[in-house]
Amino acid sequence: MILAALSTPSPAAAPADGLSELASPVLVPLPAWVWPVVWSVALLLLALLVWAIWRWWKRRPAPAPPTPRSLALRALEKLRPQVHTTDPYAFSIEVSDVLRTYIGAAFRLHAPQQTSPEFLAAIANSPQFTDGDRRLLAEFLERCDLIKFARIDATTADSARLLESAMAFARGGGS
Repeated sequence: MILAALSTPSPAAAPADGLSELASPVLVPLPAWVWPVVWSVALLLLALLVWAIWRWWKRRPAPAPPTPRSLALRALEKLRPQVHTTDPYAFSIEVSDVLRTYIGAAFRLHAPQQTSPEFLAAIANSPQFTDGDRRLLAEFLERCDLIKFARIDATTADSARLLESAMAFARGGGS
C-alpha cells in the first residue's frame, strides 16, 4: 500500500511543463556467459589471496633463537621452587651445571669441562669479565665445591645463596 501510494504521482507532483512521466526502469537480463566469468574471476582472486598469504607465511623471518643468557635465566628460574625440596648437594650440581653451560655458550669457554681452579685461571685476564664477575664466580664456585666435594652440611639457605649468585651473574655477567 505504501509503495502504491509512493509510486502514484500526486497531482501536485505532475510536471509543470507538460512532459510525460518517466517510465520505470526495465531490468535487462545479463547474458548467460557473464555469471561463469564473474565466478571464475572471484575464485581466481581468492586463489591469489591464499597464495599471497601462504608465500608471506613461508618467507616471514624466523624468530630469533634464545640467547644463552635468557636460557640460563629461564633454567635458573625453574630451579627456584626446588631450593627447599632438593638436597643441597644435588641442587648445587644443578645450579653449577646451568651456570657453567651459560658461561660456555656465552663466552666460548670450556667451563663445563674445567675444574674450578682451571676455569678461574682461564678468566683471570679475560677482558670479557670484570673484577666483580671474577669475584662472584670465585665465591660461587668455592661454595659449590665445598658442598659437592667437601660434603659440608649445607642448608636450604646455602642453596638459595647459590641460586641468587648464579642469577646475579647471569643477569649481568660479562658486561
